[in-house]
Amino acid sequence: MAAAEVGDEQLREDPTVNELQRRAAELLGHEAALFLPTATMANQIALKVLTRPGCLLVAEERTHVLIFEAGGPAVHSGLVMRGLPAVAGRLAPEQLREVAATSEDLEPASVVVLENTHRSAGGRVWPLAEFERVVTTARELGLAVHLDGARLMNAAVAAGVPPAEYGRLADTVTVCFSKGLGCPLGAVLAGSRERIEEAWGGKFLFGGAMRQAGIVAAAALYALDHHVERLAEDHVRAHRLADGLAGAGLPVDVDAVETNFIGVDVGSIGVDIADAQARIADEGVLVGFLRPGVLRVATYLGITDEDVERAAEIIPRALAVESPIRTAAPPAR
Repeated sequence: MAAAEVGDEQLREDPTVNELQRRAAELLGHEAALFLPTATMANQIALKVLTRPGCLLVAEERTHVLIFEAGGPAVHSGLVMRGLPAVAGRLAPEQLREVAATSEDLEPASVVVLENTHRSAGGRVWPLAEFERVVTTARELGLAVHLDGARLMNAAVAAGVPPAEYGRLADTVTVCFSKGLGCPLGAVLAGSRERIEEAWGGKFLFGGAMRQAGIVAAAALYALDHHVERLAEDHVRAHRLADGLAGAGLPVDVDAVETNFIGVDVGSIGVDIADAQARIADEGVLVGFLRPGVLRVATYLGITDEDVERAAEIIPRALAVESPIRTAAPPAR
């Protein structure tokens, strides 16, 4: 990062940013890409480009853009937001058809947002064929498609599918660099040249235009070279930790662990989620929130095998469950 070649990114003169945008577009199966500070900003700019005020946004009910982006689709783009329940965070074609048959807000320039991996479902992965069927249905109904692929690299590695196979199906796609890829900040939005040119205007409007941004774009380029394939290590560690926590008697659905998230359903054992977080933190491990009543335990670039062993001992103890971790690694999933 310190040695990055830089220029004025606002004038499109930063060579490191330009190279990142070129590589990201190719990686995601699109003509062009735009570097932005956050994936939330990338999502919001995409929605503004794809829609007009008064149109409908359809997504699974706990999709990130609906519940973790401060009402941005309504505030920034004037969209009516409709969340639909779905298994593993994945909408079905018939759900979109039902919306089309029953909604007065569904009109040209409405959009469906698909999230891969799906955060609140526990880092679940869309099978490519299923993803393509939903996109095809959206097209038949005249819906634009935005792929919130904040963790698309995790999904691609877990599914054994190049990220472009997912990305090219959507009108726009977001990828975040500050999650499993280990960067301090940054995201990209990819799409057609025309849409990305329009997104440049959104970048200024949303306050995302920078100056010598090559300093942070260099980290993203490094991540593309060194931190994509290694995501498989995070997935293996998550499977092992999930197996250990379940073996210790905690309510963990091991089969739902497809990438680097583990859900611990503390609500089902009568433990308040904030209390559970505090108790575990007192023992030296930090865990997050997945969805109501469910803790999120995540593995990532900074987590080692030793950390997994320690967490597998601490979390059950903090929650008053005492069975030890199984030492045998689980079979590959």
